[in-house]
Amino acid sequence: MTDAIVLELAIAAIRTAFLVAAPALLLGVIVGVIVSLFQAVTSIQDPTLSFIPKILAVMLVLLVAFPWMMGILKDFTLHILTNLNYYVR
Repeated sequence: MTDAIVLELAIAAIRTAFLVAAPALLLGVIVGVIVSLFQAVTSIQDPTLSFIPKILAVMLVLLVAFPWMMGILKDFTLHILTNLNYYVR
């Protein structure tokens, strides 16, 4: 296995990880900003108010996007396994 192959696999793995994690992370950030704005406007500084909506939003997006995420991970795994002979050489 050459350095180029290792680099190719590492880049593909990182790209796949970012692609799978992006929906949950982006929604968590968006909900966090909205809740922070709400807290600043209303002067409510309850820690659970900022934490619980983010958890619920991330759980919801994971539930909705799970089939898509599994498809991405399945395609990545199939790519690795079908080209295993190329990578091991």
